[in-house]
Amino acid sequence: MSGREGVIYLDNAATSFPKAPGVAEAVADHLLRAAGNPGRSGHGLALAAQVPVDEARRRLSALLGAADASRLAFAQNATDALNTALWGLCRAGDRVLTSGLEHNAVVRPLAELALRRAVTVERVACGGQGTLDLAALETALRAGPVRLLALVHASNVSGAILPVAEAAALARAHGALVLLDASQTAGVLPLDVRSLGADLVALPGHKGLLGPTGTGALWVAPGLALPSFRQGGTGSHSEEERHPERMPEALEAGTLNAAGLAGLAAALRWLEERGVERVRAHEEALTGRLLGRLGEVRGVEVVGPAEARARVGVVSIRVDGWEPVDLAAALDASFGIAVRAGLHCAPLAHRSLGTLPAGTLRLSPGAFSTEDEIDGAAAAIAELAGG
Repeated sequence: MSGREGVIYLDNAATSFPKAPGVAEAVADHLLRAAGNPGRSGHGLALAAQVPVDEARRRLSALLGAADASRLAFAQNATDALNTALWGLCRAGDRVLTSGLEHNAVVRPLAELALRRAVTVERVACGGQGTLDLAALETALRAGPVRLLALVHASNVSGAILPVAEAAALARAHGALVLLDASQTAGVLPLDVRSLGADLVALPGHKGLLGPTGTGALWVAPGLALPSFRQGGTGSHSEEERHPERMPEALEAGTLNAAGLAGLAAALRWLEERGVERVRAHEEALTGRLLGRLGEVRGVEVVGPAEARARVGVVSIRVDGWEPVDLAAALDASFGIAVRAGLHCAPLAHRSLGTLPAGTLRLSPGAFSTEDEIDGAAAAIAELAGG
């Protein structure tokens, strides 16, 4: 068992558990010994609090292949980062393209922008396996000027990894900016902002990066000035009424979650030592094992790509005779298996995949999941499906 004794935790797509070794200790150490306000004072505790913030920024930038760490601004989570990007970029009358697989963290800000700023939002069709139709994307790009392509890197419902590099190349060829939602891929897939071709990347610290909740980041490409929609204290240029335009202060108004970033720095150290490639290999192997086991169970329908290499560690299923929420409750109560059921805050993805209105049962192994846990979960589902 991983994490809490007696629990098989397969809800890492929502948040990772357990966290990386050293994370809890780093958070506690900050709160007990160095809980000054980073960047706000010159005394020892404030300077000590700044150290893990700088470390987390440096290590996360390196993980993204970004040479200039100042281009990475911390956020509360991926939702906060995505809102910062969308509200900063989208102007009155802009046309924005997105996919039918997006999370509400993209869908809802765009809906609000359509109401408040008359932004036109168009969704590009998805293929049968829940991935992006590149031909449909090119057709949409040719139809008129596009300000932004906002695209999820991997679906949190189907697990499908989208062809983001190809999509970004098409978008840039038509003069559009590219915002990538890396919520399900940061720390899980090797990410290089240069090869991906994105102009902005939003990511959470608490999922594949194995850090605390309340942490996230937005990377902004050099040369792109993103207006802030939140202003306040930054610890710099305090004599000026206008908020600083220099990164990262431009997007970091107010006191940062220094305790959380201390934990994130510890998680990033572990990831560097472990290697994202090894984490990916481990999760891909477990995902393949889970797909194989579930494929043997009568009455189980697996949603999304058939091959593990085409998806992240996310496996959504439907089981004959069961509502997903009831199946999840039975797995928790009778077998101690923690999974998620329903719409996963991504109703558009379920519409694209044909799994509305009930949604799916989602199992998501993580960096610390084991083969025994995968087998145990598959066996429990087989028992319930048979009953």
